[in-house]
Amino acid sequence: MSTSILKVNPFFDDVMPQEYLELAENGPFDAGKRVRDLGTFKELIEEHPLCAGCNLALAFRLVVASVPVPEDTIFVGSTGCSSLAFSQLGLHNIHSLFGNQNAVASGLKRALQIRFPDRTKDVIVMAGDGATADIGLDITLHSWFRGEKITTVMFDNELYANTGGQESGMSQVGSVLNMAPTGKKFRKIDLPELARVSGCAYVAKVSVARPQVVGRSLRKAVLVARAIGPTYVQVHTPCPTNLKMKPCDGIQEAEERLKTDYAFLEFISPDAEKFLQTAETRSSRPAEEKV
Repeated sequence: MSTSILKVNPFFDDVMPQEYLELAENGPFDAGKRVRDLGTFKELIEEHPLCAGCNLALAFRLVVASVPVPEDTIFVGSTGCSSLAFSQLGLHNIHSLFGNQNAVASGLKRALQIRFPDRTKDVIVMAGDGATADIGLDITLHSWFRGEKITTVMFDNELYANTGGQESGMSQVGSVLNMAPTGKKFRKIDLPELARVSGCAYVAKVSVARPQVVGRSLRKAVLVARAIGPTYVQVHTPCPTNLKMKPCDGIQEAEERLKTDYAFLEFISPDAEKFLQTAETRSSRPAEEKV
């Protein structure tokens, strides 16, 4: 998309919302902004209605700040805590039925390739563990089996945060939650491994406690999805509300888990590795799309 469409006609400056004027003047469009640049530009999401200390909201912010070309990016979400933040996002986005997000994203990506054959449009799914690994697991896996060129981001708070704290497939075995009073009976789903064996060309398991790692992993995932195939990024986002923590302690929980099962993990297929060696040295925008 040409960024000229974002510019405001000077005759309308006095009636346009100040937020939009700031975004048009100093937003991330056509600017190559990243997580390291946060605080120096007008962000695409700055407020949200989620709980104090919500690590999912922080991960949402980091992902949005890391997309290579925001003006040519569309997000697809699903039911869950993250859906409450999408309404605050200053970027194209679609809310799908619960668990159906990867099917919607697959159709959207295919349609965009037909409509814009000479321009890259990035499609990114952002959803929680319920939509991705439980109710939507079959649709998630089949999008990977088919080799759809989309990126899937899962916010892993390890429970159903917006419906009372039920256990999810991503909860740790033995976890005692509001609606799992005797503890979860089966182990946590190893979704990064499922992604790898299902055909994802890039897989990363990251933590909200390492913002720049989240940013770099998301960027790689989007670039690989353009040329090679499906990619998956799993972000640990502990929920202070349902884990009965102080809002400020959620990030500390993420920090502690980095020492055990949430240490950084990355898988890059041979084709993706070869592609990244050249893609990372070029502009985020393919050469034929440079203005």
